Amino acid sequence: MTLVEAGPDAPDEASRFVRMLQFGDSMLPVGSFAFSGGLESAIQKGVVTGADTLLAFTRTAVEQAARGDGIALLHAHRAALHGDLDRVAEIDALVYARKLSAETRTMTVRIGRKYASLGVDVIGAPLLQAWRERVESGATPGCYPVAVATNFAAQGLPERAAFVVHQHGVAAMILGAALRLLKIGHVDTQRMLYRLNGEASAAYATAAGATLEDMASFAPLAEILAAVHVKAHVRLFMN
Repeated sequence: MTLVEAGPDAPDEASRFVRMLQFGDSMLPVGSFAFSGGLESAIQKGVVTGADTLLAFTRTAVEQAARGDGIALLHAHRAALHGDLDRVAEIDALVYARKLSAETRTMTVRIGRKYASLGVDVIGAPLLQAWRERVESGATPGCYPVAVATNFAAQGLPERAAFVVHQHGVAAMILGAALRLLKIGHVDTQRMLYRLNGEASAAYATAAGATLEDMASFAPLAEILAAVHVKAHVRLFMN
């Protein structure tokens, strides 16, 4: 049995497309709905006050993800396609080390581990089983972008699809939280999501040629807001 789906039983183009949609769905039961990506603190501190500042905040988060986690995701996907889980684990450690706040570390690990576990339960690919065993043993943190990379590689889905799904997930998480935190409607958030998703191709083009040494997610205000959220007395979302 191979680690990655291939051969005559591999999914056709339509099946690959709908599976990409399935594992990129914002309703995927991995717990992302329980996090706001720093938005809750941004609203409490007056950084985000309405539609314009919400769009700017979300765009910053998406751009930050592309320059950091997105690069790691692409390299992890490439390593996973070759069944090199040692290399995937090295990349996973680099992602974890770049999470400066306890909140961002908690978020990426909780969602990543649930994503990996769900992949095994739904797909059952040997690659995903081997990855989940490493995560559950404590040998590697199990960060979210790496979980997406291994999942898509195991299904034979392209790295571009994995990257785009990851970027969409970052934006959808924040905008979904906005519906519970701000006086804003579904049409407004969907308009923002449509606009941000239109920028994913350019972000991929940049990230695809980057090295792991190029990973950078410098956004001081985002890190400060995450730290503030950890000690907040009133919270709707998890830290």
